Amino acid sequence: MAGQPLIEGRELVKRFEAFRAVDEIDFAVAPGETFGFLGPNGAGKTSTMRMIGCVSPVSSGYLRILGMDPAHDGARIRARLGVVPQEDNLDTELTVWDNMLIYGRYFGMSLAEIRPRAEELLEFVQLTDRKRDKVDPLSGGMKRRLTIARALINQPDLLLLDEPTTGLDPQARHLVWERLWQLKRKGVTLVLTTHYMDEAEQLCDRLVIMDMGRIVAEGSPRELIARHSTREVVELRFHTTEEREEALPKVSHLSDRVEALTDRILIYVEDGDRVARVVEGNGVGPSSVLVRRSTLEDVFLTLAGRTLED
Repeated sequence: MAGQPLIEGRELVKRFEAFRAVDEIDFAVAPGETFGFLGPNGAGKTSTMRMIGCVSPVSSGYLRILGMDPAHDGARIRARLGVVPQEDNLDTELTVWDNMLIYGRYFGMSLAEIRPRAEELLEFVQLTDRKRDKVDPLSGGMKRRLTIARALINQPDLLLLDEPTTGLDPQARHLVWERLWQLKRKGVTLVLTTHYMDEAEQLCDRLVIMDMGRIVAEGSPRELIARHSTREVVELRFHTTEEREEALPKVSHLSDRVEALTDRILIYVEDGDRVARVVEGNGVGPSSVLVRRSTLEDVFLTLAGRTLED
């Protein structure tokens, strides 16, 4: 596998009867890379991940994982994967420790192998003091960290994470990010799906943006922002849609790209402070003015004409 991608897809398609959830996409994931599929719900991210995880057959196209064909080598591939599904599938009536032991046995590991590995992983995700507790009463963040620890029990070559922090509060999200960042620094290859732009920017070396089953852009977060957006964005917020509509003609000349959303106007510029001063002096009257750097959300808005939450 030296020098070869761990995952490679070409003209990859996933159909559900007449509907194409994944529509002829091309991508490759290098060893040690953190690679992301970014897009709104229904973009085809999870369908792609299920094909990579060898739990959903490829409808057409080419897919190789760890140099193997999932159609013929699914069991061999799955033995070398760690999978964090979108919904936690822990055994909630068992303890944290028993979840780790039983999952290790699925991979044919002996208890002598599993015990030190489980101790190490529970310490890594900061759950050592809860290992004798049942899973059911744990918080959402703790369950997510346990799911990640469990997925690492077999020392996988590749870790797949489907929406790893969906539903978590900000503190729990940042703790999960910290643990994934540590895995990344150790050289673990991570593949994740997310609709959180900040998550993709924090974790991904490279990513693809998906919309309606297709890849609409590919690159590092910094490359995508530089290619499809401006350095800064001036964000004008309004109390009502009427106020926003009244203000739009007064600011549309300030940039070649001005986006009107439900409750705000986005002005894409290189010098946000200068434009903000102009806005404050021309009687527009927004409820707030924010100058921020461009994000992947702005890239998606450029490419798809809507936000990631739409």
